[in-house]
Amino acid sequence: MEYNTNTPFAVIGGSQAYDLLQRGSIHGERIGEIKTPFGHSQPVYHIHDATGEMLFLSRHGEKGYSLTAPFVNYRANIYALKELGVKQIVSWSGPGAINTSYHIGEYVIVDDIVDETHGRETTFYKNSGIGFIRQSPVFCPTLRACINHSLKNLHVGFSDRGTYVCTQGPRLETPAEIRKYKSYGCDLVGMTLVPEVFLAKELEMCYAAICYVTNYAEGIVDRPFKAGELFEGLSDDTDRKAVEKAVSKFPVVMREIAKNVKRQKTICHCASMMERYKRRGDIGPDWHDWVKQP
Repeated sequence: MEYNTNTPFAVIGGSQAYDLLQRGSIHGERIGEIKTPFGHSQPVYHIHDATGEMLFLSRHGEKGYSLTAPFVNYRANIYALKELGVKQIVSWSGPGAINTSYHIGEYVIVDDIVDETHGRETTFYKNSGIGFIRQSPVFCPTLRACINHSLKNLHVGFSDRGTYVCTQGPRLETPAEIRKYKSYGCDLVGMTLVPEVFLAKELEMCYAAICYVTNYAEGIVDRPFKAGELFEGLSDDTDRKAVEKAVSKFPVVMREIAKNVKRQKTICHCASMMERYKRRGDIGPDWHDWVKQP
């Protein structure tokens, strides 16, 4: 089945993306799930209005938090977006802060990552001889510059760098783990950007992430246990209000990025990540043939 929409820009929505879909803050034509060699993707939406065009996919589900981070089908989602003609992906994620210079609800354009996941399918090139891809810069500098420019245009405060450690989940981290990650130089802790960023690189797609700080990580601030509340009290009412405000801005932020991404000067090498293998004759021009079928 032919899915290509010729829409080069896509957004992968993180926590609470489903709320924006339910409320109609994000709306468009529902393309639906895309069948891939790795299973079905999450449903994809095609958003096209006077402000711009993009595809949108809610990572954790479209009607609620139905899928936690370890069980997201990352390969199917990235493959589906590539199949639909996407070249550039901006992902959003709601991590906790290890670095106390960040405030709750603040946007952060992360620039580096530590992978602490295990058991996830992190490559399209399983059981093959390709896929040795350089990881500096981790996130596409072209898209990071576009996000930076877009947030400035909207007069939204943000930090333009930060190291994100991706943990396995779905449980939250122990105080000792957070101390370890802090010793690594990590600023934020989340569960979703791995393996998305690596998979996008393998298919020569630009990928960058915009994070909003949801809470302070375990042991960073003193918070009593509160049964039945979000993160059992790790977030308080003030934190939740700040997060809700940050999430409510995402439709405007994403439309601004969609508008600006076409004008952004290319300063990345994302589209040539597999060039070495092409020159060697290991792979041909059709990306479908690169991908090892499960």
